[in-house]
Amino acid sequence: MHHLHRNDSIRNVAIIAHVDHGKTTLVDAMFRQSGVFREGQEVQARVMDKLELERERGITIAAKNCSVLWDGVKINIIDTPGHADFGGEVERALSMADGAILLVDASEGPLPQTRFVLKKTLEAGLKVIVVINKIDRKDARPAEVLNEIYDLFIDLGADDGQIDFPCLYAIGRDGVAMQSLDEGGSDLHCLFEIILSTIPAPSYDPAEPFQMLVADLDYSDYVGRLAIGRIFHGRVAASDPLLCINADGEHLPLKVTRLQCYDGVSIREADAAQPGDIVVLAGIEDVKIGDTICTQVNPKALKRITVDEPTVSMRIMTNNSPLAGTEGSLVQSTRIHERLVKETLRNVGIRLEVTPEKDGFIIKGRGEFQLAILIETMRREGFEMCVSRPEVICDCQGGRVLEPIEHLYIDCDEVYLGIVTQKLSIRKGRMINYTGHGAGRVRIEFNIPSRGLIGYRDEFLTDTKGTGIMSSYLLGYEEYRGEFPSRFTGSIVADRRGTAVAYGLSGLEPRGRLFVVPGDPVYEGMIVGEHSRENDIDVNPCKMKKLTNMRAAGRDDNIMLSPVTLMTLEKALQFIRDDEMVEVTPKSVRLRKSELSAGRRHDMSVARKKAASG
Repeated sequence: MHHLHRNDSIRNVAIIAHVDHGKTTLVDAMFRQSGVFREGQEVQARVMDKLELERERGITIAAKNCSVLWDGVKINIIDTPGHADFGGEVERALSMADGAILLVDASEGPLPQTRFVLKKTLEAGLKVIVVINKIDRKDARPAEVLNEIYDLFIDLGADDGQIDFPCLYAIGRDGVAMQSLDEGGSDLHCLFEIILSTIPAPSYDPAEPFQMLVADLDYSDYVGRLAIGRIFHGRVAASDPLLCINADGEHLPLKVTRLQCYDGVSIREADAAQPGDIVVLAGIEDVKIGDTICTQVNPKALKRITVDEPTVSMRIMTNNSPLAGTEGSLVQSTRIHERLVKETLRNVGIRLEVTPEKDGFIIKGRGEFQLAILIETMRREGFEMCVSRPEVICDCQGGRVLEPIEHLYIDCDEVYLGIVTQKLSIRKGRMINYTGHGAGRVRIEFNIPSRGLIGYRDEFLTDTKGTGIMSSYLLGYEEYRGEFPSRFTGSIVADRRGTAVAYGLSGLEPRGRLFVVPGDPVYEGMIVGEHSRENDIDVNPCKMKKLTNMRAAGRDDNIMLSPVTLMTLEKALQFIRDDEMVEVTPKSVRLRKSELSAGRRHDMSVARKKAASG
């Protein structure tokens, strides 16, 4: 066994937290105070959120790399997503890190995704620095939150070294961190110093040849495929002959055209790279996440990155509605398949299957939100498609059907406790804990089937008047808990193609909630509203008023319709039932029946009733 050396000129640290606890904002402050931006330079907020969807929603979707320089030491920072659906991104990021900064809100405390990302960090054996952020909030309770963090570490089985973590208090927005609440901080100097003293320098064996684990992929129009990863052993130069060891153990020779390293928020070209650094290799075409890149002289494979199995699936088909091809440029199944294959190469949490009928694809992921983000990204790229309702992936063991179970946290006003508990019990949820916060708010915990949460988020926000907070993480698999109704309302379905008019829609308003406005195109089988009763009804939203006689202008009252709430992709996926789909185009999100013909739907319904009766 060779003696391991450490590269003291580098630190690799991941920033982990629940959604909206301030990771990306803290990284902004670290950039400003470490000299990444020159004085007076105009920089947009949350500079690491580069994707359009990330900036719109204020969340991190993809893990990203950057670096800062402090006291001559290069600190590589990996900004990770806080949502459990993007757990594959977190696991990839942790494979490149030697330690982690755990950020926790001083008011909300550790939440489900805090538990999820910390569990992965402790399993990887990384050192943790705890930062209690947003201590300037009026409802901040840093002392209680610190106790909750200790309880969480103990609950997750942290060893003595991990539970003896340093703790800082911060206001990330102002770029301030301090070691105790009594002292006044003015900058992030103590955070940088604790990173250097607590996070171990990357270790390597000087006798081992060059080895790099591919943790991320990207693409450049100028140099082609980019492989991003950490160098575990050895050094590499841009001209070195290398090879790639894939999942099957095959050795594929490579010709690297460019070697790059992270410098602030950008990357710069380098002649060579040292052990422990995170590098970008350009010109490698046939490479996947988890592959090992090493020298041709002495090839050795590293342990591959493994992620949790997907729990939710969704079917994607080409758009076959009468409006197909009118709003998008990418409608062919081959183009959709190519795009989905590309996503599986870049995202280890996504799996792809082709349906037996060859007319569609099944994508599998960690949650409905992850799949919705993928569909939203594709529609902005010009794709048109139809997608089904998300379904949970069950497991069969010993003749028993097992389904994924979520640990659900609800934080809401006490007056809404009854309606929330009632709705969740219908969905087979079981209350396991109840905590009163004081000030009229309560925190309740349930374990509930994952399928019980599909479609419930919107209901929850309506029931709690938008004041409730709901989050969950995967607990494991349990025996199937039985069927329950997913929706107590039916659909209002158009019976012909045309354009919706105010007169026709005004007659439908008493029947339920409408999704279309005058001037919207409709077609047979398109869902134009939610029926207030359980059954579906076929209607004519294009009905015009019969002008059979002359009358004075202004005699008839103007038709006033109720405002229509815009149907977003997530709301649409949560609303539809098993026999319905969402038509997604770059300009529109429409709801429709899987079978558009009203006559065929009627025949299918009659056949189902006959089969059920015997």
